[in-house]
Amino acid sequence: MPVSLVITSDTHVPKRSRDLPHSLWTAITSADVVIHAGDWVDVALLDLLEQRARRLVAVHGNNDHGALRERLPEVARAELEGLRFAVVHETGDAKGREARCAARFPDVDVLVFGHSHIPWDTTAASGLRLLNPGSPTDRRRQPHGTFLTAVADAGRLRDVVLHAVPPRS
Repeated sequence: MPVSLVITSDTHVPKRSRDLPHSLWTAITSADVVIHAGDWVDVALLDLLEQRARRLVAVHGNNDHGALRERLPEVARAELEGLRFAVVHETGDAKGREARCAARFPDVDVLVFGHSHIPWDTTAASGLRLLNPGSPTDRRRQPHGTFLTAVADAGRLRDVVLHAVPPRS
């Protein structure tokens, strides 16, 4: 049975935004699984996501301390519809990322990461798919904030869509 995913990272609430964008909350509410690749900043958002998400797979990031580090691992793993996922905040420099991550995660089909705030979707020579959803609240040098949706279905990741977050009015 297909599993709908919302993939986000680097939310930085409440430092970069008071709340998540409405479009992301809407996606979270309808998803089967929410994946968050760290840099929450405040445990209050983790509490909210745990309440609203049907299932949450999440890690802490370099800007997460205290309760966030106590409650969230550095690396999270989940098997969803025959796909082996790993989630980590940082993967290092973009140069050589695919080979480095394939060596670090040889038993994984999809690696979700954050930290750079730059969307990323590539596949290593080993077949490992690397996904970074960007940031929905802190676009940095990107034209807009972003998050991803996808579907895990019978051992395949399909319908991967990068969503632009509408600017606040």
